[in-house]
Amino acid sequence: MRNLRHSTPQVNAGSMADIAFLLLIFFLVTAVIPKDKGINRQLPAPCIPGDICDTQINKRNMLEVRVNSKNELFVEHDVVTIDELKGIAKDFLDNNGDKSCDYCNGETLKSSSDNPKAAVISLKNDIGTSYGFYIKIQDELTKAYYELRSNYAKVVFKKSVKELTKSELDQVRRAYPFKLSEAEIK
Repeated sequence: MRNLRHSTPQVNAGSMADIAFLLLIFFLVTAVIPKDKGINRQLPAPCIPGDICDTQINKRNMLEVRVNSKNELFVEHDVVTIDELKGIAKDFLDNNGDKSCDYCNGETLKSSSDNPKAAVISLKNDIGTSYGFYIKIQDELTKAYYELRSNYAKVVFKKSVKELTKSELDQVRRAYPFKLSEAEIK
């Protein structure tokens, strides 16, 4: 009887492994795994060695957008706000070289594109540009293309972009190809 009082209690650990395994499965199944988001861009094909891959673009067909380390936005050397960027990009892309724009007081754009297929937006960022501001610029440029493509779909196909067939969507993309050249300011 004396041995029973002084003996240490024993815990049956046989089912501990089962409980730990069940908890592990529970947390794996119920945990929310964040989906990383990125910028959806198609990169150009790699340059074949020996080929000249530089493309000459008429200055008139290039809209120069620059961002400095203080997150100041410049379009064609003029300071603009992020809210103006979408309108400027739309005016440039859909200008066909002969219209005036909203932000330049009725004057013709200095670098109005010949047509949307020839238009290229050149985006240059300083190394000190904040990531958040860079993403805002990308969003505004993407919105400009999306709105132009939506308008084209409504005029040509009398449909919204979501209702287009694959071939119709390809035609819309060919009418307004997303051409964005990115570089770092040196």
